[in-house]
Amino acid sequence: VQLQASGGGWVQPGGSLTLSCAASGMNVNVLGWYRQAPGKQREMVATTTRGGRINYADSVKGRFSISRDNARKTVSLQMNDLKAEDTAVYYCYAQFFTTASIWGQGTLVTVSS
Repeated sequence: VQLQASGGGWVQPGGSLTLSCAASGMNVNVLGWYRQAPGKQREMVATTTRGGRINYADSVKGRFSISRDNARKTVSLQMNDLKAEDTAVYYCYAQFFTTASIWGQGTLVTVSS
């Protein structure tokens, strides 16, 4: 049981990237993305529940969009108008219909010119 994340990489400021994560074989409630920048704590970026409730960090509202395919058990994060402060390791996150949760491997997003 694991989360398979893909995407990430380097992009110039103002550019776009898409992260994807597959939660195959798992019956999960919450899927989402967190990130951790160097020297900072891990923070929530965006989450979505199976019922469709979505939550964004204030810092990404209007720029990032999270989407979910319940049938395929995948979640994607479309990141637009990226800024240098978005540079971080991004982690896929899943929470079951309990308090149990798991993390995917991190994927690095670097925004620089």
